[in-house]
Amino acid sequence: MNTLDFISQNKVITICRRVYGEDLLKLADALYAGSIKMIEVTFDQADPDCIEKTGECIRALCDRFGDKMMFGAGTVLNAEQVEAAAKAGARYIISPNVDADVIAKTKELGLVSMPGAMTPSEILTAHKLGADIVKLFPAGYLGFGYIKDILGPISHVKLCATGGVTEENWGKYLEFGFAGAGISGRLCDKKCIAAGDFEEITRRAKVFMDITRAHA
Repeated sequence: MNTLDFISQNKVITICRRVYGEDLLKLADALYAGSIKMIEVTFDQADPDCIEKTGECIRALCDRFGDKMMFGAGTVLNAEQVEAAAKAGARYIISPNVDADVIAKTKELGLVSMPGAMTPSEILTAHKLGADIVKLFPAGYLGFGYIKDILGPISHVKLCATGGVTEENWGKYLEFGFAGAGISGRLCDKKCIAAGDFEEITRRAKVFMDITRAHA
């Protein structure tokens, strides 16, 4: 299955920020047990070793799961990071902003481009530059009134909601026709990870995927 079809089918992307090594693998196991099959491993831009660390994480996840899950890189801010992610096995590139160089390199390497945007101008610029899906960020802060208004003139652009997506509102995003969501706090919960409570992560994952299937 190609990457866009995989995203379209599975929709929920777990955002993993500053989770490494065995904790990341255990988290991925828990998510997969709950039927979530996509993880975005972010570049920690404050860490000078972020390219090496993120690459190691993506490679480890790909080695463990093969084609059963699909992994991408997040907080990608330059072409060098796109190349590093691609070499590690990433299938999609997610950014918090619209950067022409990042989108161009992503498409050049045959990966799915998901830049982040907030305004109608940013969304349409990303689309024009070749983005496959535009990440609406921060979706929760913008609210459904804003979303309803922008979907009128730009309903042709595939959107992924990121920021503030929960079990309570995920169904609403699906009703609005969102192609997916990036979810951090509820699925990459640092308290659960520290406590070793991966069963709770699996439980939450199942709820999100039950909602996803109900709106298929």
